[in-house]
Amino acid sequence: MERCIYLDHGATTRVDDRVLNKMLPYFSMNYGNPSSMYFLGRRNKRAIEEARNDVACNIGAKQKEIYFTSCGSESDNLALKGMVYANQYKGKHIITSKIEHPAILNTCKALEKQGFNITYLNVDNKGFINLDELENSIRVDTILISIMYANNEIGTIEPIEKIAKIAKANNVYFHTDAVQAIGNVTIDVKRMGIDLLSMSAHKFYGPKGVGALYVREGIDFERLQDGGHQEKGKRSGTENVAGIIGLAEAIKYSYKELEYNNKKIISLRNYFIDKLMQLNKNIKVNGDREKRLPGNINISFPNMDGQQLLLKLDEYGICASAGSACSTGESTPSHVLTSIGLSKEEAYGTLRFTLGKENTKNEIDFVVKVLENWLNKS
Repeated sequence: MERCIYLDHGATTRVDDRVLNKMLPYFSMNYGNPSSMYFLGRRNKRAIEEARNDVACNIGAKQKEIYFTSCGSESDNLALKGMVYANQYKGKHIITSKIEHPAILNTCKALEKQGFNITYLNVDNKGFINLDELENSIRVDTILISIMYANNEIGTIEPIEKIAKIAKANNVYFHTDAVQAIGNVTIDVKRMGIDLLSMSAHKFYGPKGVGALYVREGIDFERLQDGGHQEKGKRSGTENVAGIIGLAEAIKYSYKELEYNNKKIISLRNYFIDKLMQLNKNIKVNGDREKRLPGNINISFPNMDGQQLLLKLDEYGICASAGSACSTGESTPSHVLTSIGLSKEEAYGTLRFTLGKENTKNEIDFVVKVLENWLNKS
């Protein structure tokens, strides 16, 4: 088997074996349609509701506040469009940040074409929004604030509780794209004051093709897809039963083992950063060193072409990223990196490594050696 050192857990994760084993019966033995009245359908309907309860319990929500979707992007679309369509009689102003995931930014662009007004907040050189700017941007017609929990490229964790407090004080709904955060940090939506939250299973060792949206009880939102009665009439379509079971199982294990995994991953992350900094004093770590996702390492290499460096790493079986997996192939520099003040040249010379629970110190040492050899030849 070819060598594979996987350092792109921000793009996706391997399905945990325990999660896969839990899912397998729902591809074969438990194949009933959850909408069917007979026992095969009823059994799967119960399994979905048990999964819904498991997801809710792990984020401090109620079972009925969880809606299953196909992914984080759909959850973001349903949160933003569904909420503002249902509440536009209150106003048409939305606040977000300049470093959101394309699922948020492109949704906002679509809403702008429909007559909604969007304020895009600046961020500082570490990726944090300015709370004063946020508060000053709120208007009488502001109905929603959407700020991501943790940035997918630079790993910066925003001051979510403070943002939620500002939103509540101004009677504005608060949504957070927590796709990168779920499974990496402890989240309690009630205690933190979060009104809507998006997640995606494949970011925390669950399957691709399934996500979830938390919507606080009492918040009205419109469905975006017409059809049947599934998900309390808010998301029509036959449920992805195996995927839903996998999401629930993955979130349970992620939070059960969170402290143990994070201790190991943070230690590896800091070791990796220290080793990289020793290679060249001009190497730059993007984002905050402390308030960042445990496994995120975003590094700018001076006078380097990030794409060439990725290809060189790939020759050695090392998987990394030049930014968000959703933006791979884009010819323009990362909007996140330029928003925090990097030049185009610096942005093009930036790589993102995201560590997971299975990475080892020996793997890190090997990657550093490959980078050292390449940098010395350049």
